[in-house]
Amino acid sequence: MKLFLALIRRDLVLSLRQGGGAGTALGFFLTVVVLLPIGLGPDQALLGRIAPGALWIALLLSVLLSADRIYQQDYEDGSLDIMTMGPVPFELVALAKSIAHWLSTSLPLAVAAPILGFLVNLEPGSVLPLAMAMAAGSIALSLLASIGAAVTVGLRRGGLLVSLLVLPLYVPVLIFGMSASSGVSGPDIAIPSFLILLALALASLVLSPLASAAALRSYLK
Repeated sequence: MKLFLALIRRDLVLSLRQGGGAGTALGFFLTVVVLLPIGLGPDQALLGRIAPGALWIALLLSVLLSADRIYQQDYEDGSLDIMTMGPVPFELVALAKSIAHWLSTSLPLAVAAPILGFLVNLEPGSVLPLAMAMAAGSIALSLLASIGAAVTVGLRRGGLLVSLLVLPLYVPVLIFGMSASSGVSGPDIAIPSFLILLALALASLVLSPLASAAALRSYLK
């Protein structure tokens, strides 16, 4: 467990020192949220209706921007080869890197989304459901992004391919995340959708490290 936590801490430190990934994702998210009201015009009712969906789509695309960075640097400098020979199972290495990506990129975006929701006229009753849904959904987003990053780690400029591979996996998260985020839908819809969203996050927590480790091993042989 100490080595597992050390891997997470290492990736967080590298993310803060190198920058780029989290900053680019946050900048893209902010750009979408700021430009959306300008593009749609001053119709506050329209903005209020589409606000949860717009914030979810901005979160999804922002996470995808930094997905290829999860393994790329370690693959290029040989760190992944060393990790395969270490005492930590490679599945836990993949899980540690996914958690580090969530803590450095997805979670800050999920926290910022409800705060920036006032720019798109987010209803006050939707702030808390949106924050809870995005906190749970962002876990699944990072774990699923890890699979795409692992599959394309050996390819040059694989960022676009990561998006094509991961976007179909993001659709269930987006659907149930939007249903759980709407404060006007009522508890009969929001609560079951939130529970399904948690189930997707837990399923990703189990399957993503196995799939990512298997894909990485195919490149490191």
